Amino acid sequence: MIRPREPVRELQPVVHGALDYEELREFGLRPEDVVDFSVNSNPYGPSPWVRAALQQVPLDRYPDRESRALQRALAHHHQVMPSQVLAGNGTAELIWLIALAYVEAGDRALILEPTFGEYARAVRLMGGVPVAWRARAEDGFAFRTDAIRRRLEEVQPRFVWLCYPNNPTGQVLPLDALARWSGDFPHTLFVVDEAYIHFAAGLPSALSLHRPNVLVLRSMTKDYGLAGLRLGYAVGSEEVIQTLGRVRPPWNVNAMAQAAGIAALADQAHLHDTLAALRRAKVEFIRALRSLGYAPLPSRTHFFLLPVDQGAAFRRRLLARGILVRDATSFGLPTYVRLATRRPEENQRLLDALREGE
Repeated sequence: MIRPREPVRELQPVVHGALDYEELREFGLRPEDVVDFSVNSNPYGPSPWVRAALQQVPLDRYPDRESRALQRALAHHHQVMPSQVLAGNGTAELIWLIALAYVEAGDRALILEPTFGEYARAVRLMGGVPVAWRARAEDGFAFRTDAIRRRLEEVQPRFVWLCYPNNPTGQVLPLDALARWSGDFPHTLFVVDEAYIHFAAGLPSALSLHRPNVLVLRSMTKDYGLAGLRLGYAVGSEEVIQTLGRVRPPWNVNAMAQAAGIAALADQAHLHDTLAALRRAKVEFIRALRSLGYAPLPSRTHFFLLPVDQGAAFRRRLLARGILVRDATSFGLPTYVRLATRRPEENQRLLDALREGE
């Protein structure tokens, strides 16, 4: 028997939200029958400009292997050089590219938890050692910068992985803390996942720090509604972006995703209008949940944690009614589910199910 590397043998899968098509078959459901509160994407979907652009994509021609037009559009959007941007097949691919390019066996990576499981999984894949600082329920899962600072000094990590705003809590680390840490630990790479930053109105980006050891990830699958195409990108120093480019697979971003990304960036009005509508919907959604006796946790984003008796059982009861929520057990939070605000009529469907006893 040909054995894989030891880290691969020990690697465990990470649970994610979104539809499990085999599970839907067990429940006798079709994907179009399910209202999906388990994903944190823009429920209003992509700009009409995206759909028009996709009609023009030749399917029999290889895409630009470097995604140059998309790279230039992203660089213009962020007012950086094209050499500071790398497109990827979703943020998940970029997380794995960072591990592939930089993580060596035994390297310690500090991960601010509870959070997205792929950070730790990618580190383990390369033989690195994930080390956690974990926010506490009694603090509302807020980041305690003094405690994190002590953990940084204790661990002296080669990497820090930070979701900003955080998934699944919707909490935000103060940017001035990151500014201090990135200056005090110049040999640590701070990977800042800003997949949800557009859902937190007015939140400044870590890009404003202009630090060579701060790498920002963005996911266009979330705010721009491109989940089915898979598209993300990294913005950082030319040196880091060049290094990631060395380990990127050829043609990693398909032609449809490249065209969709360019069109989505061009229609900022759609993004602005839909996210404003989503913020209004969240206010009503939260108010209605409280009126039913639930206590959703504070969050800067459209998604939030909801305390329940048993997350897994709560999820299955609702799925039987064609409503999918995110059981937070995989985050180490078995008595919570995560809900992402959707359109008002979809939110009402969930509220009706809860009112009727799930």
